[in-house]
Amino acid sequence: MNQTLVTEFIILGFLETPRLRALLLLGFLGLYLAALSGNLLIVVAISTSPALHTPMYFFLANLAAVDILCTSTILPKLLGSMVAGRTISYGGCMAQLFFFTWSMGAELLLFSAMAYDRFVAICQPLHYGARMGSRACALLAVAVWAISLTNTCVHTGLMLRLPLCKSGVVEHFFCEIPPLLRLSCAPTRLNEVMAFTADVFLAIGNFSVTMLSYGCIIASIVRMRSAAGKRKAFSTCSSHLLVVTLYYSTVIYTYIRPASSYALRKDKVVSIIYTSVAPTLNPLIYTLRNKDVKVALRRLLCCC
Repeated sequence: MNQTLVTEFIILGFLETPRLRALLLLGFLGLYLAALSGNLLIVVAISTSPALHTPMYFFLANLAAVDILCTSTILPKLLGSMVAGRTISYGGCMAQLFFFTWSMGAELLLFSAMAYDRFVAICQPLHYGARMGSRACALLAVAVWAISLTNTCVHTGLMLRLPLCKSGVVEHFFCEIPPLLRLSCAPTRLNEVMAFTADVFLAIGNFSVTMLSYGCIIASIVRMRSAAGKRKAFSTCSSHLLVVTLYYSTVIYTYIRPASSYALRKDKVVSIIYTSVAPTLNPLIYTLRNKDVKVALRRLLCCC
């Protein structure tokens, strides 16, 4: 078996008792439905409301689309494995890896684009119209999707070249780079170096850009004389900062270390945060404190 190339994988998932399986099934089903419906509502509300046709909401709609892609890549197969077989074909596994890596890279880049948008709006308001026009926003969005697509093509291509010939058991609940590298019967040094490089650029690099932007934003808010102005400026940034901190901390933890240090139980819990919890919380975090989005959502729901 160890010398035979794997054509089908067994997704180990969660080693649960029947009672715990039912709870996990309901939990993940609830997360998926909440993430899918919440992000779809945001995309539709922003698309149909002229008042929300601004750079901030344009990037928010892109983020919602990314979250839909991420959860739809991971959770339906996970739910299926809990009620049926745990197997996934080689092609299905590589497709899951491709789309998940694409969505993750796009999400990290979008966080930087959103931070830059808030930086220009708060720190350089007189230049906001010129720097964040419709053409500039479209170019930023194209760059986000193109860079993340290039990144996932590289990682998926490197994975396809590896002969996977060990047990065929993926010690995770979806096909991700670290557990797949453990199945390789060939050296994985190049894959690990490229994953580390991508993490430094996409995760640590974008996190640094985001934190630098928010450092300037906070300094600008502190200099404001109006208390109302401070509250309004901070409210537009605090939700984004919360999402960024949650997402980056888990992604950096997972990808900034060698595959040999992968720990099954701990890393599964961490992965749940950025594949299921964060996409579910994003619509809530961005809408609960945003009057414009709430008005658009009420109008949309009333029309339905």
